[in-house]
Formats: sequence, structure tokens, C-alpha cells
Amino acid sequence: MILEEARKVIRIEADALQALADSINGEFERAVRLILAAKGRVVVTGMGKSGLIGQKIASTMASTGTPAFFLHPAEGLHGDLGMIMKGDVVIAISNSGETEEVIRILPIIKRLGASLVAMTGNPGSTLTKAGDVFLDISVREEACPLGLAPTASTTATLAMGDALAVALLLERGFRPEDFALFHPGGSLGKKLLLTVGDVMHAGDALPLVAQDTPMREALFVITSKGLGVTGVTDAGGALAGVITDGDLRRALSRGVDILNLPACELMGRNPKRILRHDLAAKALQRMEEHSITSLFVFEAEGGDRPVGVIHLHDLLKAGIA
Repeated sequence: MILEEARKVIRIEADALQALADSINGEFERAVRLILAAKGRVVVTGMGKSGLIGQKIASTMASTGTPAFFLHPAEGLHGDLGMIMKGDVVIAISNSGETEEVIRILPIIKRLGASLVAMTGNPGSTLTKAGDVFLDISVREEACPLGLAPTASTTATLAMGDALAVALLLERGFRPEDFALFHPGGSLGKKLLLTVGDVMHAGDALPLVAQDTPMREALFVITSKGLGVTGVTDAGGALAGVITDGDLRRALSRGVDILNLPACELMGRNPKRILRHDLAAKALQRMEEHSITSLFVFEAEGGDRPVGVIHLHDLLKAGIA
């Protein structure tokens, strides 16, 4: 019984969303054009459950390139209407279109010179008549068996808000890099903003030895730098190869007396590389592709002198991996 009721709720809400998609018309495009042309911001308002959905809509818009904030209509009646400016677009949400607190602020919205998008499920309502644009969020039935709790209607409202935000995002040419600027503290922001140069080891921390360096000295460099690797350079300072902890273990397992060998005899040639300005996430991808834990870093494509090295542990600490 419980599972069947749960499935029924989801089916009702899914049907409501399908009907909403089928009902999208020119009014939706008018709303998008109105917001794009606005000199101000988007102000979303609504009471109760509509207000909670409105907060999410405003947040989604703000994070995808459309300046937006939520205004509680009751607080608006007590001074917060001063947050609305000429050139703003107000999205007022009310399923009935007759919510008292929302209706009472409509004349002030108009007097302040803001445009009004009415998001309601009642085409004949006061809110609809006052709006410059009408977005129909009506549903055939609520998922609540008593027909009381907003369920399918709030789902439809949220979907309409998401549709607006995404349409605006696309029209503005919003990019992943732009999204990351608004989310610098999250893992997504780090993946889209952090470059190899931000986390690489450079200068004195860069492990390098010459080709003719005895391995006893190269071992000291590998150990002292703490990265489990050293680059091997030729006479001109170009990277000729690398020596890793794995190379040492494999040589020792074969019984090779490595201490008196020059570094060039133990190094692996054609090391994998990355550029300083590449995203740190790209470095992680390359490490995973080649099952390695470090990459030597170069200033530009075709460069031969390494300017740094990046290790998997650096990416872990930075929250990339």
C-alpha cells in the first residue's frame, strides 16, 4: 500500500510536468526576452510553499548569470519593497493568483517602475491580470490525496523556474568557467578554475638532476624533495627523462647495482607532460590515463625546460581528485 501510494504521487507529478512542457508558449519567450532586456535584476516573491520554491528559483538564476534575489512579500509590506528598483523584473508566484500579501504589493511594484511576470495556476486571477507576462503553472490535480498540500503545483513551479534559468543561461552564452566564478569554494569551482601552475612545485622544490649524475646523488634528490620522482636534464637543461620510485624498485628487483650508475641509464624516456596554464583537472585526467602519479610542467607547448612538477597528492590536497 505504501509503495503504491508513493508511486502514485510520483506519477501524478510526472504527468503534471509533461502537461507543463506541452503548455509552454510564446508567453515563456516573452518572459525570457523581458528579463534579458531588463536594466535591473530579477526579484522573485511568493508566500508559503511558493516562497520556498521562489527562493530556489532566485538562487538558481543568480548562480547561472542572471542577477536575482528573493523578496518575502510580507517583509516587503514593512519596508523591504525598497529593494526593488526601476528596471527590475519581479516574478510573483501564487498558485491561486490571489495570495493576499502578493496582491497587496502589486501596485507598489508597478509604481516603482518594475516589470511583472505573473507565475500562477489561475489564468483569471488578480495576479494574472496585473502581470506584463503570464506563465501558467496550473496542474490537473495535486498529488496530495486530500487535495490540500501543494505537491504537483510546487513541482511544476520549480520546473518552470528551472526552465527560465536555463533559457536565460543559454541566451547569455553562460559558460562553465562563468559558473565556476560563482562557486569558487566548491569542487566544481576548483575543477574549472584551478590551474596546474596554482599547485605545482617549482623553484627549489623542483627535483632535477643532470644525465651524468650518479644515482647515489639522484636518490638524495628524490628523497629530499619528497615527491618520489626526479627529472633528468641534458646539457642544455631540457628534460630528457624521469626516474621514479617505481623505476628504482624494478631495477633493484633485477639485482642491478644502481648506486654507481649515471641517472641517464635508469631514467624513463619520453615523460608525460602538462602545461602551466592547463587546468589541474586535466593533469588528473592525464595521470589516470597513463597510470602515473606525477607530471612535469612546461611553460608552453613545445617547450623543453621544465618549470615545475605536479603530483597526484597535490591534486588530492586541492580537492580536485
